[in-house]
Amino acid sequence: MTGCRPRKFHRSVLLVGWAVLPLLFGCGAESRPAPGPSKADADATRKLTICLLPKIKGISYFSSCYRGAQEAADELGGIELIYDGPTDGDPRKQAEMIEQWTADRVDVICVSPNAPDVVAKAMQDARKAGIKVLTWDADGNPESREFFINQASAQTIGESMVRVMVEDLAAVHGSDLTGDVVIVSADATAANQNAWIAAMKPALEKTGLNLATIKYPGENAANALADAKDVIQKYPNLRGIFGISSVSFPGAAEAVEQSGKSGNVLVTGLSTPNDMKRFVHAGTVRSVVLWNTVDLGYLTVRAAAALARGELKTGMEKWEAGRVGVRPVRGDEILLGDILVFTKANIDQYDF
Repeated sequence: MTGCRPRKFHRSVLLVGWAVLPLLFGCGAESRPAPGPSKADADATRKLTICLLPKIKGISYFSSCYRGAQEAADELGGIELIYDGPTDGDPRKQAEMIEQWTADRVDVICVSPNAPDVVAKAMQDARKAGIKVLTWDADGNPESREFFINQASAQTIGESMVRVMVEDLAAVHGSDLTGDVVIVSADATAANQNAWIAAMKPALEKTGLNLATIKYPGENAANALADAKDVIQKYPNLRGIFGISSVSFPGAAEAVEQSGKSGNVLVTGLSTPNDMKRFVHAGTVRSVVLWNTVDLGYLTVRAAAALARGELKTGMEKWEAGRVGVRPVRGDEILLGDILVFTKANIDQYDF
């Protein structure tokens, strides 16, 4: 009977075996698998969902902002832009929409708050859920957002409206600038209108004009028309009306026309050129103050995408924003730029 003998391995076989091992299992830096994309690269390329919430949906001011926002989304690519808002300006509906978008786990929510205190909790809850939140057009409570996209400083806007009114009155009445003026605002809770009014009051005190009253018709054209008619009847020495929302300005101009006061009671304020062209060409309005609303929407979506991708941070002094160029960053505020003044000479050059 023959037993099992142990096998003999030659030294040459052992050497070959050791030489093959690195080929089978890999060794050294050259054999490591190529690294995958970094988190920063992934964040820069993944699709984003950005929600744009206006104070009120369906008016030309915010519709033109949306036009610019969509332009930025198309230009950047990889963005789903959701534009929606209350059709009556109700801030409680704004809060409900923010809550729903938070539940949907969107990436960024851009809010133009009609009443900052009403929407603050919903905005803060969105931030706690990891969603980026910024304000645009009108600011909210600073702790409820990361950045504010501002069209221009409140002081610039308020003082510019007063300056334009004084210039228009001087063109019609000469050096006599005494008399009453009134302001027709929007909602009493609107933070941006209130900031503009705060800048207008000291500017008016330097002119000799008397601020007789402030009306708050909300974002409602019929109410603005009624309020303007009321002040025309109530103040016989009325020289001018400021309509400081894109809804109240056309309403005030319409009230002056219907009252037969065109050329006597002057109207100026903030609205889109398309809404005011008829009144300007008729002579009821000499000047319209605003900013480029298309650019405001464009800048907002550009900032939203950069914020989500870590490209926009506090502490920056300036930031490159596509076709609108380098924009100044002041703390947590990004400025679009200066105001525009539309007159009969240039208003037809603008389409928004």
